[in-house]
Amino acid sequence: MTTVSDTTVETNLDTALAAVGSEIARTDGKSSLLLAFTGAVLAGLASVADKHLPPATQVFGAAGVLALAAASVLLLLVVRPRLRGGGRESFPAWAVMSEADIREVLHGDLRAARIRVLSRIAVRKFRRLQRAVDLILAALALLLLAVIGALF
Repeated sequence: MTTVSDTTVETNLDTALAAVGSEIARTDGKSSLLLAFTGAVLAGLASVADKHLPPATQVFGAAGVLALAAASVLLLLVVRPRLRGGGRESFPAWAVMSEADIREVLHGDLRAARIRVLSRIAVRKFRRLQRAVDLILAALALLLLAVIGALF
């Protein structure tokens, strides 16, 4: 059985904490890009809303718009700040603590607890991002069907 040195554990904790923070930043960046995309598509679709279109095009188009709207909601939830929960190892808790309480809490090593909290946040963000991408792909398929219906 091999033992891990304290230095290795310290390095691993620092690396893991930085990695989780990076993953959260990635989800926020991807979500912002996808929000801009869905917003542009919805704005473009609004320009044809008053046009007389075949019934099939209207049905597929409306379903596509609803899917894009649902994706937008999920993306907004990804970038929405989370200010509750997390325990004493998270900054929302520190905002309501006295300076003495903060010093007491920070006296110990909180990295493992922070990694746990931030990992849960990252997983939740990635799941919502994944669902939003699935909805965007479904919306694009529905909008393609709407276009095909308008051509025939």
